[in-house]
Amino acid sequence: MLTSSITVIKGITARTADKFARLGVKTVRDLLYFVPSRYIDYSQQKLIAQVESDKEQTVIAAVRQSRIVSLGGRRGTELIVGDKTGNMRAVWFNQPYLVGKFRVSDRIVLSGRVNVFRGQKVFESPEWELIGKGELIHTARLVPVYPLTQGLSLRRVRNWAKEAVDGWAWQLEESLPAEVKARCWLLSLPEAIAQVHFPDNQQKANQARERLAFDELFIFQLGMLLRKRDFQEERWDSALRIDRKIIEKFMSCLPFQLTQAQCRVLQEILSDLGDTKPMLRLLQGEVGSGKTVIAALSLLLAVADGYQGALMAPTEVLAEQHFGSICSFLSQGAKRSSCSDDDNGAIIAYEGFLSRPVTMALLVGGSSVKQKEYLCDKIRRGEVDIIIGTHALIQKRVEFSRLGLAVIDEQHRFGVRQRSALRQKGFNPHMLMMTATPIPRTMALTLYGDMDISVIDELPPGRQEVRTKWLKPEYREKIYDFIRHKVENGGQSFIIYPLIEESEVLEARAAVVEYEQLSQKVFPEFRLGLLHGRMPAADKEMVMRSFRDGEIDILVSTSVVEVGIDVPAATVMLVEGADRFGLSQLHQLRGRVGRGKEQSFCILVPGSFSIEARQRLALLEKVHDGFFLAEEDLKLRGPGDFFGVQQSGLPDFRVARLSDFSLIERTRKEAIALLSADAGLEREEHAVLRKRVEQLWAGETDWN
Repeated sequence: MLTSSITVIKGITARTADKFARLGVKTVRDLLYFVPSRYIDYSQQKLIAQVESDKEQTVIAAVRQSRIVSLGGRRGTELIVGDKTGNMRAVWFNQPYLVGKFRVSDRIVLSGRVNVFRGQKVFESPEWELIGKGELIHTARLVPVYPLTQGLSLRRVRNWAKEAVDGWAWQLEESLPAEVKARCWLLSLPEAIAQVHFPDNQQKANQARERLAFDELFIFQLGMLLRKRDFQEERWDSALRIDRKIIEKFMSCLPFQLTQAQCRVLQEILSDLGDTKPMLRLLQGEVGSGKTVIAALSLLLAVADGYQGALMAPTEVLAEQHFGSICSFLSQGAKRSSCSDDDNGAIIAYEGFLSRPVTMALLVGGSSVKQKEYLCDKIRRGEVDIIIGTHALIQKRVEFSRLGLAVIDEQHRFGVRQRSALRQKGFNPHMLMMTATPIPRTMALTLYGDMDISVIDELPPGRQEVRTKWLKPEYREKIYDFIRHKVENGGQSFIIYPLIEESEVLEARAAVVEYEQLSQKVFPEFRLGLLHGRMPAADKEMVMRSFRDGEIDILVSTSVVEVGIDVPAATVMLVEGADRFGLSQLHQLRGRVGRGKEQSFCILVPGSFSIEARQRLALLEKVHDGFFLAEEDLKLRGPGDFFGVQQSGLPDFRVARLSDFSLIERTRKEAIALLSADAGLEREEHAVLRKRVEQLWAGETDWN
């Protein structure tokens, strides 16, 4: 049985099974899917006279002599082997027991690197196998290399993997529909498993990996599409009525014109809002690209049709910023008519857009108990139209009268359950997720395959690019002088460090230690603030608010400010240890400045001067396109540093790569086609596939 413990395999004891468990391998099926991380090419067979030093190669020879010798002061095994072209030595350090494995005249295969010792070529600790003792799996072929943990040897894991493949691979049930497999020229599942472990050649290895990667992405895409179907199956009584007069008035009152990208995205959102299926859309746009104005108009349109709208942000300061921005947009075309007593929680009303006032409120964790009770009562009664807030919006006490549109800003900062909790405050409301983090297209299609995606890919005209330069640490004093000059002239600055406290492992300057140094010795004349992720939430909010309000001149921080507040007076971003940040993260940090009229600067000081570090930082100097940088970042670092896997819902792909755009698009296309033909995977021939999707998405999808 594929579900049997791996202890059914000869030689795997309970103790060994515990070691495999550290690698996620518990059953025979797990071992079959425990694919090699790479291969060593021992397929190049040579005669002894042709052997070259410092290359992977294989010789087949006869054992001439076997003995125990002293190697480096310790006992080991020495073998003399020969063929028709000559003899050579092979040695194994600290393995004297091997001498008993070899007999004179045995035919042996040796694979590995050859070194030169005292003018003679010698195999040092090569892989070996005796001819006539079964199929060669350690030598003379593409040899698999597996991830290991303490107590597991590569040779033994290889043997056990071979036994699993030979004894159980044939039992694997084919999950892909025959037409998909044929159309995409894919190997059968048993053959793919066999070839991924012990490929006949590199082409077969590639084909095997493609089949297994296809499976992972195909099943994931099916789950995402089914989740979207489940979300949209519960339809509204009617679509939102889009009042074009409100749109025209809102646009005419703005002190700027929307960019072409904003107009395109707005039309996509309006189309969704006017549909009976609830919207589930991700809006991407860099800092300053104008996402908030699109959200404000969308919320106003929901209110115009009798619904409430909500916008949830990850921090109080960001929620306050959104509240101020949306109030500003509405005030352009409406009169602020009233404001409730601040002691009870402010409710602001604007007259002019609708036949009645549009009411707004801010609900955050820092609000007093009295304010929260007052606002919750008003929200429940439907007396507040647009509610801006933080996690406070998803507390049990908050009940909406008729929530029609929920907007979530910096949505990846919220967990899946938190996003779902806001949605459940209404009857399947429209959902608009926003993020300022440029997400590579391949990752977006995978991570957010259940959403439609809109991108604002241009900045408003007149927005200045942030001048970016990387400098060596010896220029630090000049950098400090530059910051001093900017602050003396009314500006503010960020100084970012990769760590919170000093680390003996990482040679990086730390925020806490450097804050003391900077505030006491470098900038004693200025007001400095400290911000990092381990601070209590209330303290973080206070520091960010003080910096926003101009009460702090220089903010010393970790990357916690990557998603943060709008501080127009901040004109300098200094990033220490810049080589320890990804390109996307550095671009996000750079986006914290350049929000005002003054020219802004981003200075990068690396701790490492490797070729790769210099190339990456030089790229950041020249390129200001966040989406291009995100694609490059994905190639360099993989997906893990974009969002936490558990929070984003991304599974642990063993074979698939999110940088494989072509395969992602193919699997998505095939998944859409299959669900068009069999919406619930209910046909008998799709039973195995349905089971695999259920296993991956357990608890995530409602199956009829």
